[in-house]
Amino acid sequence: MRHGFVKVAAITPKIKVADPVYNKEVICEKMEEAFARGAVILVFPELCITGYTCGDLFLQELLLRQAREQLMEIAARTRRHNGIVFVGLPLLHEGKLYNVAAALGEGRVLGLVPKTFIPMYNEFYEGRYFASGMDEPVGVLLPGGQSATMGRNLLFVNPEVPELKIGVEICEDLWAPNPPSISHALAGATVIVNLSASNETTGKDLYREELVKGQSARLFCGYVYASAGEGESTQDVVYSAHNLIGEGGAILASSQRFRNETIYGEIDVQKMVGERRRMSTFFTQGRGYLHLTFGLGLAETELSRPVLPLPFVPKSVEQRKKRCEEILAIQSMGLKQRLEHTGCRNAVVGISGGLDSTLALLVTVRAFELMGLDSKGIWGVTMPGFGTTGRTYDNAVKMIRCVKASFLEVDIQEAVKVHFKDIGQQEDVHDVTYENSQARERTQILMDIANQKNGMVIGTGDMSELALGWATYNGDHMSMYGVNASVPKTLVRHLVGYYADTCQDEELRTVLLDVLDTPVSPELLPPKEDQISQKTEDIVGPYELHDFYLYYMLRFGFTPSKIFRLALIAFNGIYRRETILKWMNVFYRRFFSQQFKRSCLPDGPKVGSVAVSPRGDLRMPSDASGRIWMDEVKRL
Repeated sequence: MRHGFVKVAAITPKIKVADPVYNKEVICEKMEEAFARGAVILVFPELCITGYTCGDLFLQELLLRQAREQLMEIAARTRRHNGIVFVGLPLLHEGKLYNVAAALGEGRVLGLVPKTFIPMYNEFYEGRYFASGMDEPVGVLLPGGQSATMGRNLLFVNPEVPELKIGVEICEDLWAPNPPSISHALAGATVIVNLSASNETTGKDLYREELVKGQSARLFCGYVYASAGEGESTQDVVYSAHNLIGEGGAILASSQRFRNETIYGEIDVQKMVGERRRMSTFFTQGRGYLHLTFGLGLAETELSRPVLPLPFVPKSVEQRKKRCEEILAIQSMGLKQRLEHTGCRNAVVGISGGLDSTLALLVTVRAFELMGLDSKGIWGVTMPGFGTTGRTYDNAVKMIRCVKASFLEVDIQEAVKVHFKDIGQQEDVHDVTYENSQARERTQILMDIANQKNGMVIGTGDMSELALGWATYNGDHMSMYGVNASVPKTLVRHLVGYYADTCQDEELRTVLLDVLDTPVSPELLPPKEDQISQKTEDIVGPYELHDFYLYYMLRFGFTPSKIFRLALIAFNGIYRRETILKWMNVFYRRFFSQQFKRSCLPDGPKVGSVAVSPRGDLRMPSDASGRIWMDEVKRL
């Protein structure tokens, strides 16, 4: 349960209709199997102790009595396990029959949740037998002198994992306009279990999956959906055992239909609580709910869920293409609005031949196309310095020519040497002053050219650089509109690649592909035999690691130990444990020490769920201490 990961199982046993004794045995067999695999929340289908398709046999006293007795047998089998089991059965109480989900654990019945919405349409006629569940909890007497609480407003909680609270709904409850899970979640439930008997018709599986995804997304919860399958009567309909496990709008696991599978998943309840904490529109309303406790233990949850090494980059090719097109549209529309508002018909972009300035130029070209402006109003400025190589210079020049922008070249070397003389800096001392003097000289040139042209300086720096403070204050840190300010470095690469693939200009495509193949560098130190001598990732670490840390820290508020655990899975076979730790230490140190640069960022469009704008997503004091984060990294 460490870090909030809870292993769940959705289980469909092959039952026999109206045979509770047989069904008890197969339920217990599947239960033992799931516990042995580490699951602690087990969900069986609706009415699975008897079968959903008993029809008028639900009116038979013998069936109902056997269902209760077998329920107690199943409950007793939970005594030696840590966890909670949900099974369905018909339960008679004070002359009314209820379609109930029984929560079992610690060898007893923990609580009973009746179905709220009883369908009486098309092939469903549950109202012939079952009553809708009561609002107020009531005591129910069970075989053997035991008793349990029954009611719709029950939450099952574990004191050892405070983030875990389980709410229950049954089949049709999810399909209704106002599902009980809404109230459950607002009362604090982070996991919803659904015991279902959803028959199969063409296309229904897609809708069912969308319901689970949508409910888990809007309620910021895990959702475990277990449905009836083979064994139910096929007199008029067929049940496909379509089991689903959702979390925050994503499907973690789904079964192959018509095969009575058990599926497993690890729901991150800490993540769900973090999402709710961040969303000011999620109001907790816990009145009227009864909390029932169960034992869970604190065993380590072995993670089988995939952890992508590039969380900002969609895994599938089609999703990546869509994401790239959306981001380019957001960036260019943002710039278009800013240019129109200021009356600028000229834009100035410093082109180094690197990834970031390339993307900024391409976005500017798109903005000009949207405005119907001649691309000659884009001034691509190359500013060769002490570290410029022939490769990056040539690519910068070719790129400006390819997009038909106006070309300007200003060699900064002599101006910087004069500056060195003015401040007493030795030219052969390649320290931070040596480097930053070049960056600030370039920014001054761009600003002054923008004044000459009545234009706007377009910023090139990306979000990964801003997170690390890898920018010269009042140098490349500054612009009049930063189009890349919320684009992480790992995504910049894909955006440029997407543009190369779709531009239909072979010469430009060739240049862009060579830019993608060039090592990331500020080129502020002299090259060695015209080769880049200063590679950014050798100095601050791999951007794919830093983007991973940044995503999980800002998006979900995860602790360093949890991010490290996920990184070990995501980068297994790519980076060693000590390498991941080394650069994690660098990330936290730089992130906290460099906030002052982010506190005065130029305007720029937000494109994704993570951003570092001081006016939006990251309102953080510049002098905040990072000690507790650094200390946790040291303990790993």
